[in-house]
Amino acid sequence: MMPYPLRFLFLFLIFGYFTTTTTVHGLFSQESHIFLPSKLTHLHFFYHDILEGENPTVVQIIDPSTSFGTTFMMDNALTEGQELSSKSVGRAQGLFGVASLQKDSAMVMLINFVFNEGSTLSMLGRNPVFDTVREMPIVGGTGVFRFATGYAIANSIWAISSHQHFVVEYNITVSVPN
Repeated sequence: MMPYPLRFLFLFLIFGYFTTTTTVHGLFSQESHIFLPSKLTHLHFFYHDILEGENPTVVQIIDPSTSFGTTFMMDNALTEGQELSSKSVGRAQGLFGVASLQKDSAMVMLINFVFNEGSTLSMLGRNPVFDTVREMPIVGGTGVFRFATGYAIANSIWAISSHQHFVVEYNITVSVPN
């Protein structure tokens, strides 16, 4: 028979630990995060904002008197390559709005990356749109990405973007519990 400490270590490695929640003074919960085995996944794709033309994929839904608060709804194509005609991997569905009174024109982004096989990743965060490279948090997902956390690096592809068609390269790294 295996000694108790080795049995505990064996079970720990096989099953991991779970998060426990304790209520403190009835006001808030304190969570103890204990090791859960997880797997890292890296995704790479291109996002296409079609702003004008016959079939725009971005529409303005709120038009305040200043740029602050301007809000848009989107359903953008996600592709393997930079060209809109390259293989589809899914859609970026959500909304974004100008959330900064400063010169940086930062937006708040709420996007669900809906992949062709049905799984999703949710991104919610600040996007300083005039920076060529931006980092935003991945806050969840569904399907194979259930309980995902991670980050997205967005890289504007200025060389091929236009006022009608804006292209962004995404590199996403997520951790998903096994």
